Amino acid sequence: MTAIPAPPRGVAFALAAAALFGLSTPAAKGLLGDIHPVLLAGLLYGGSGVGLCLFRLVRGSGSEAPLTRHDVPWLAGAVVSGGILGPVLLLVGLRVTPASMASLLLNLEGVFTALLAWFVFRENVDGRVATGMLLIVAGGVVLSWPSGHQLGFPAGAVAIAAACLCWAIDNNLTQRVSGGDPVQVAAIKGMVASAVNLTVAGALGLPWPPARLVGASFVVGFAGYGVSLALFVLALRLVGTARTGAYFSVAPFVGAVASLSLLHEDLRPSLAIAGALMAAGVWLHLTEGHEHEHSHHRMAHSHRHLHDEHHRHVHAPEDPEGEPHTHEHVHEPLVHRHPHYPDIHHRHRHDG
Repeated sequence: MTAIPAPPRGVAFALAAAALFGLSTPAAKGLLGDIHPVLLAGLLYGGSGVGLCLFRLVRGSGSEAPLTRHDVPWLAGAVVSGGILGPVLLLVGLRVTPASMASLLLNLEGVFTALLAWFVFRENVDGRVATGMLLIVAGGVVLSWPSGHQLGFPAGAVAIAAACLCWAIDNNLTQRVSGGDPVQVAAIKGMVASAVNLTVAGALGLPWPPARLVGASFVVGFAGYGVSLALFVLALRLVGTARTGAYFSVAPFVGAVASLSLLHEDLRPSLAIAGALMAAGVWLHLTEGHEHEHSHHRMAHSHRHLHDEHHRHVHAPEDPEGEPHTHEHVHEPLVHRHPHYPDIHHRHRHDG
């Protein structure tokens, strides 16, 4: 069996996640006229969590590794920061901040994600990757730059920026559990976020929408939040946090293009400029070449794998046959040289 190289698959997963999330934006906007934002957030996350739980029940765990007790602290931190604090801070900020400014500020998530990955979690970055990230973020800034002269209250802007920081922390912590079942990770995050938002909606006494709108919200949430997040986790596993965050930053562009046809919004020159900047940034990442001699320390873990250069281990009688498969395995110390991304096997330090 010949496997598709990991980097192209990781890029495809990240861009697919961005596309689904971007498409969910105009769809969710169409529902906002009838559903309060807090309640809609709970329904969208509910569609994500419930849909993925049902999918996993029907499909089973497959060849993916289940989460273990060692993953709990990382996942708990991701759920609290991204599923609870992030949405609450965003809603607080949106109350006193114009939508145009809020859209601009939300581009900070990609920036914060990359900065944390590079400077806190020590993920490798070179000039080409950094330039690509800046071009993609610049495209997002152009796309969401306010056309008027409205200014929001500083407190609201700070709250939205803090929400972006929470989601950046979420992205980096989720990368630590990306070797596990992505459907399980996304389902847990969706269920917790849904429970929190629906609890807040209940406390506020918000009216429940008609069944058809609840169903529509669940469908949008399952695709745009659930499937998108599962693909995002797979991308984190294969290409690392900073690069996944950069690719995911094209989501606003996808949403803007979809809005032209779905919501009949006017075509703005900024859309073409943003698309060109983002395309240039993605191209820089796609054509990246990172190769040097590096060391792998002894490590034991479990994840879905093929018997490639990094998986030349002996199998026990109870280990599954066929590939890809999942079982606990040991990586012995290894020093070699080849092109690589900061995936779950390449989190080594770099000199300089």
